[in-house]
Parts: sequence; C-alpha cells; structure tokens
Amino acid sequence: MTDLNRRLFLRGSAATLLGCSAAAHPLLTTVTLAAGAPALGENRLVVVILRGAMDGLDAVQPLGDPLFTRYRPTLGVQTGAQTLDGYFGLHPNLAALLPLWQKGELGFVHATSTPYRDKRSHFDGQDILEAGTGLDVPQAEVRDGWLNRMLQVVPGLTAETAYAVGREALPLLTGAATVRNWTPDLKLALTPQSRLLLEHIYHDDDLFRDAAQEAMELAAEMDLDRMSGETMQAGAAKAPKRLADLDKLAQFAAERLRGETRIAAFSLSGWDTHRAQRGSLGQSLTGLERLVLQLRSGLAGDWDRTLVLAMTEFGRTVAENGTRGTDHGTGGAMLLAGGALKGGRVMGRWPGLAEADLYDRRDLMPTTDVRHWAAWAMRGLYGLDRSVLENAVFPGLSMQDDPGLLR
Repeated sequence: MTDLNRRLFLRGSAATLLGCSAAAHPLLTTVTLAAGAPALGENRLVVVILRGAMDGLDAVQPLGDPLFTRYRPTLGVQTGAQTLDGYFGLHPNLAALLPLWQKGELGFVHATSTPYRDKRSHFDGQDILEAGTGLDVPQAEVRDGWLNRMLQVVPGLTAETAYAVGREALPLLTGAATVRNWTPDLKLALTPQSRLLLEHIYHDDDLFRDAAQEAMELAAEMDLDRMSGETMQAGAAKAPKRLADLDKLAQFAAERLRGETRIAAFSLSGWDTHRAQRGSLGQSLTGLERLVLQLRSGLAGDWDRTLVLAMTEFGRTVAENGTRGTDHGTGGAMLLAGGALKGGRVMGRWPGLAEADLYDRRDLMPTTDVRHWAAWAMRGLYGLDRSVLENAVFPGLSMQDDPGLLR
C-alpha cells in the first residue's frame, strides 16, 4: 500500500472510530495544497482539473471560422457568445469574466492536449493528465503525479508544508513525497478527555499514532467552523446549493493561499456532455466562472501574484452528435486567470476546422502539449530550472519556446 493510500485508509479508520461525520457533494472532490513560502516565494498557483472533458470549442468558440456552424447546427448558432478578439467568442456563461479579459487577467489556450491519443477514455486521459508523463511511460508504471514530483525536487517543502484535502486522493499529489490529508467537510470534535484517551491508546503504535495526531492537528489548523461563518453563510444562502459549495471550496483554497500555502489543486466534475450540451455545459461553465471570481475576491491583494490553470483530459468532437451533444475528442482548451497572467489573448496555434486539418478527421488537432503550459507556469512563478521541469517534473517534455505567460 502506498504512503498516500495508507494514510487515507488510516484517516478513514480513525474517522470511523472517532465518530466523525462527513457531508459529501459531487462538486467537492479533492483539494491539494502545498506551502513553503521560503522555497516558493510569494507567487501562487491554482490547478483545477475539469473532469469529463470540457468542450473547448463551446467554451471559446471559433466564430471566425465559417465551418464552425456547419459542424454544429444547433450548438454553433445563436450561442450568445461574447466577442474576445474578433475571431473567438466567449461562452455566455463565462461572460462575467470579460472584465478580467479586458484587464489581461484572463486568457485561454486552444487546440491543446496531453500526449494521450485515440482511445478517448476519461480514466486513462485523467491519469495521464495528472501524471504529467508521455506515452513513453507505460500506464501501469505511472506511480506519481507531476505536483508530487515537484515537491520532491524543491528544497524546503516537507511533510509539514504539503497536504491534500478531500474525500479521495488527487493523483497530482500521489507519489514519494509525503503529504498530509484531510477532508473539508469532515468535522472532528474531540473533548480534551477524548483526545487524551486517543493519545494513550495509540501511544505505542507509530502508524496509528501519527495518523491520529495528523488528523487532530489539521482540524485545529483549518478551523472549519470559522470558514462557515456569518459572511459566507449570507452569500451562500442566495446561491443554489451547487454554487454555494463552490464558494466554500474557493474560500477554503483562498484562505490557505493567503497564508503559507503557495499551490492549491482540486478538481471539478460534470464536463461530460454527450446529450443536451447547451444546458449541462452552461451549468458547469457558470460554476467555473464563479470559482474564478470567488478566488479573485478571496485572494484580495494576493490575486496579483496568482495564476489559475484549468485543464481537462481531452477535448470533444468538432461536430455535434444526434442528441445535441458532443463526444470524446482530442484537442481541447485551457483557461488561465490571475493577476500574474499576461492574458487578454487566446494562445496556441489554431489549426483550423477543415476536415483535412482535424485529428482523425473528427477532432480538433492538438498543436501544443498541456504540460508545456504548466511547465512554463511553474518556471515563471517559482523559477524552477528548465532541466528539472523537463526531466523530473514532466519527464520527456520539451518545453520549447517561452510563451510569456506571466507579466
């Protein structure tokens, strides 16, 4: 059993024994945080995994390409998209982000993907996205995530400065570097007597003693009751439950990032849109829009030193299907936001939509690797050596030219 899985098992066992309660919601998956200001400086990185394959062609629509409406007779017409640069349009459910675009705090990468090709499996695609490896590494040998590998190479990041929060492991942080785990919705309430009893019971058992101690320390540090204080409750009460949960997630991450935490990572589900895409994707994009705005609000002055990367496992078919949805594809889009971003542009080389320009004559042709953008973000934010990024964090990656992501 890996260290991470063992800790998760121990955490679950300890929670059961102690009578902890958990409130689950599909939107709240896992939050991964890494602290260590002395090693990483003042810049912040937020990585959001969009599980289910977001349709980048709907989020950032190539309105300047006349073929777009031919491929999408219902999804590509009367979309209400907001003009970005005269060629691309922004999905209306992201319209509240336009002021960020105008300030250069929002940008996109189009026609990008991991090296994963052809099989179009969500599980395999997400594994490769979070592992940060190429196809030269057999999937069965993928053991860790690219964020965990970064923790292993940056001096000053220790077990006390990196931890995961959530109901399940986020593969981004799976690996040899020791992490701490907690679930935002867990409530661990112990009387002083109960705590003393627990310490006595586990005193001579290194494994259980450390897990129990970790749980108690994290519960005290995070002060979850304070997070659900009056201000947040007032705002959340006006929003649907789904958005209120996103607010909680964003505020949790922002609170940690205002402190010693420098990297936060978590995932949002709900991006698989085979049917009735207009409604389902719109809801998911509204959530992403809200998340970005809540992070911006919660980070306050630290927003200027923050970069948000939202990435997905692959894109979707260029043509809509018979149920007004889209199927699993290849090239997709990334969303970037933050005061540290040099945005206000759609980055990456646009391949076009002519049939001969498509991948396998059905998907948007990927022209860049998502790891390229993540690697340059980490180099720009934290000054990681290029050779470390190409060999240790993203083994086998050629970073190529600097895209100038940051201000």
